Amino acid sequence: MQRRVVVRRSSVHGRSVFALKALEPGERILEYKGELIAWHAAIRQHRKQGTQGHTYFFGLSDGRVIDGGQRGNSARWLNHSCEANCEALEIDDRVFIRVSVAITPGEELFLDYQLITDEPGDDEIRLGYVCRCGAAGCRGTMPAAG
Repeated sequence: MQRRVVVRRSSVHGRSVFALKALEPGERILEYKGELIAWHAAIRQHRKQGTQGHTYFFGLSDGRVIDGGQRGNSARWLNHSCEANCEALEIDDRVFIRVSVAITPGEELFLDYQLITDEPGDDEIRLGYVCRCGAAGCRGTMPAAG
């Protein structure tokens, strides 16, 4: 099977995932893999590491977290955009990345992280989660709107 994506340097931030071929809406391209942990364990680990604004955690609807930093795969490198071209699809305790709009070869793949933080939304927190997507509708921050 021909590879559909590759990880390389991004002009948006660090490393990211890029299409190697045209991708169609509805196509599942990756599974977000990693160690499955409890939410409170993820919070403890995040505080211990001091990595505000940079984690590989993916929250599940049942309160658990997939830690892509532990036994993760290339899906952990997907960058955030307020106008994402991919979306997450949760099935049981698994998360699949699905294309939401047509993507051309060489195009960077993005998710809207819609982060949720336990801290109040003050300026220091917003600076820790600043958005670099450059989209016309950019909200300036990775946490969920609202």
